[in-house]
Amino acid sequence: MADMPEVRGKLIPGKLLSELTWLRVGGPADWLFMPADADDLAGFLAALDPAVPVFPMGVGSNLIVRDGGLRAVVVRMGRGFNTIEIEGRRARAGAAALDAHVARKAAQAGIDLTFLRTIPGSIGGAVRMNAGCYGTYVADVMVEAKAITRAGEVVTLTADELDFRYRQSDLPDGWVIVEATFEGPEGAPEVLEARMQEQIAKRDATQPTKERSAGSTFRNPAGFSSTGRADDTHDMKAWKVIDAAGMRGARRGGAQMSEKHSNFLINTGQASAADLEQLGEEVRKKVYDSSGITLEWEIMRVGEATPE
Repeated sequence: MADMPEVRGKLIPGKLLSELTWLRVGGPADWLFMPADADDLAGFLAALDPAVPVFPMGVGSNLIVRDGGLRAVVVRMGRGFNTIEIEGRRARAGAAALDAHVARKAAQAGIDLTFLRTIPGSIGGAVRMNAGCYGTYVADVMVEAKAITRAGEVVTLTADELDFRYRQSDLPDGWVIVEATFEGPEGAPEVLEARMQEQIAKRDATQPTKERSAGSTFRNPAGFSSTGRADDTHDMKAWKVIDAAGMRGARRGGAQMSEKHSNFLINTGQASAADLEQLGEEVRKKVYDSSGITLEWEIMRVGEATPE
């Protein structure tokens, strides 16, 4: 392993990433770095050997780390990066702030960021993936984001510079988002709170929220999220084409496509990362054979497989 720079935060060798992902799978990272603050992170990245890969990780809500682990420094931000500040109609949040917490605090201030309430994960990941639901996306409300480059420089990025697309952005490899600023429409706090409660009830009724999952497994072939409106159509939803291929409830080892929502891949207890990824690939093949549609993964898959 490469020599590591001095830090003020925590730097842990060989950390098992299964302890940090919602799906509870994944081998060890070469190093896990939890910076004390943005200056600690910038200094570390500036001093780190440029040949060493860096992988920013949020709360692991949208991630399969393969069983062989990750040959990289995994950067995971914690308390120094979870502040939420309100200024007028704007909310500025650290990358580690949970999406749901940002939605709630904004609503209390009369700012409508309610779409974030049911999105699992933290703000850094939401920006990276242009998270969205109910017809609203990060791209629609983000004013700017601050990131630290692989060389340790602090940069400010606009939505245009990130070139947001459905579940994608153009954040360069190794750059780490540290905060983002959002501006949402005004709304009465009690109305926004009621809307969020309604969204949560709907989510809990239709999604396996008590299971170990990573949210939606595949992007909708339609190229956009559910709108939540009465005129929402389902023909090109991922769950619809998975059902049509007969893969609702399909299993492989400890992995299963949820009976409750067939676009949710769950760890029933003892799944390996290989079980989960291979079941996902089987679903993709069956859907293609059934409908000619090639599903694209929404869950990130990273790392090395365990050698056979």
